[in-house]
Amino acid sequence: MNFPTGAGTDHWKRLRLLPMELILGDVPWIVVLIILPLTGGMACFLFPAISKSLGLLTSLAVVACVWGLGWQLEEEGAQRYAIGGWGAPLGIDLYADGLSLLMLVVAALVGLGISVYSCGYFSPDKANHFWPLWLFLCGALNALFLSSDIFNLYVTLELLGLTAVALVALADGAEALTSAMRYLLISLLGSLFYLLGVAFLYHSFGSLDIAILAQRAEPSPAVWAAVGLISTGLLLKTALFPMHFWLPAAHACAPTPVSALLSALVVKASFYILLRMWLEIFPMVGTSFAQLLGLLGAAAVLWGGIQALRQTRLKLLIAYSTVSQLGYLFLAFPLGTSLAWKGALYMLLSHAMAKAAMFMAAGNILVLGGHDRIAELSSITQRLPLTLTAFTLAGISIMGLPPSGGFIAKWLLLQASIESGQWWWGIILILGGLLAAAYVFKVIGHVFTQDEPTRQAGTLPTTMEWSALVLALVAVLLGLFTSWPLAIMEIGSPFGTGHSG
Repeated sequence: MNFPTGAGTDHWKRLRLLPMELILGDVPWIVVLIILPLTGGMACFLFPAISKSLGLLTSLAVVACVWGLGWQLEEEGAQRYAIGGWGAPLGIDLYADGLSLLMLVVAALVGLGISVYSCGYFSPDKANHFWPLWLFLCGALNALFLSSDIFNLYVTLELLGLTAVALVALADGAEALTSAMRYLLISLLGSLFYLLGVAFLYHSFGSLDIAILAQRAEPSPAVWAAVGLISTGLLLKTALFPMHFWLPAAHACAPTPVSALLSALVVKASFYILLRMWLEIFPMVGTSFAQLLGLLGAAAVLWGGIQALRQTRLKLLIAYSTVSQLGYLFLAFPLGTSLAWKGALYMLLSHAMAKAAMFMAAGNILVLGGHDRIAELSSITQRLPLTLTAFTLAGISIMGLPPSGGFIAKWLLLQASIESGQWWWGIILILGGLLAAAYVFKVIGHVFTQDEPTRQAGTLPTTMEWSALVLALVAVLLGLFTSWPLAIMEIGSPFGTGHSG
């Protein structure tokens, strides 16, 4: 299927500055997007003295490659690439459609922002460890979003989990190490559940390819067992309530760029797998399980919001906000319409930008002031106007206020709930927005109402403030430029016909 006609397509075409047919036509961008960051990570490991430059250049190149893949998908529709010329079921296929492209766009843009931020954040010693791990994580994310084989998804999940744990452990102190070890145990347990579910599917249907399983899968005890095991493993990794217990400490204790990575990208990867398998392999599951996921999502929205409101440290508040915001993604499951899925993905997109910006803002405060105690923020934020602006703009999207991307996401979900007759999910959206407003204004209120003298402190690299501000601006601008992201989601009809050949 070609890129949909209309405003989204016209906008994409207006951005063409070069004869793309001559430059991008025959490049296997699907493969390049996996090999490039892995190669960059290896280069950073071998040449630590220039790891910062290599890491930043690789992040820029990944953005360019995602653009190239987007152009190919616009021209040719969803693409399947057989590695080594051997397709499924004998070989391994890579697959790209609008859903995977959207995830790649999110990862590339947030990843570039985090790379720029990290240039000024890490000491040389820590940077030598950060850059290889971050680029390996980037390669794992890209491979995950492009995999069409459920065992390959397991491999990418393992690489993703191990690199994420190592990144959390970069922070100094026993608390960070404890959080990293807890995260490691949860990651391994989630992968084990997932792998057992994969074994049930392979034993029953003789294939690991998603497209083939979509044709062969039918209701049976083995399928129900696979649904339960795979879903449990992925929900553990996504940190959906009540399996969120590992997330706040891991996100709060990690170095700031890692906190942004975990919240904006890593937990979304397992959600992507669940969504992909739900749409293509498990459409026969029925409404009961979908309603259960919706109830867990609603509980996450409310519980995470309440816990965020109770926090006295900024990074912990943002971490519990992530627990709450993840719940919105699961409200789409009981609704089950194309509009609901688009709302959930728009939420994923806007939340990734806003939450990365929030963590960066918190990191700036922590670096300059030496703490992130909310009650004492005014003494620090007076010296960080760009950081405060970034936090406020990101908060607008998190609250779901117009004209932000968060508003568009919640509006789509609200519209889907009304059209499907399930209005009660709309109440959750409203309550979640009120809780988000409460904890965002709690932070802003302490900034403006406390009358403390500004403490003498050092200065921050300009890139650390501007990285947060740019991502926050993107989160808001997503509410003004909606046609392009929504048009991307339509490539290959991921919410309708499934994988195309």
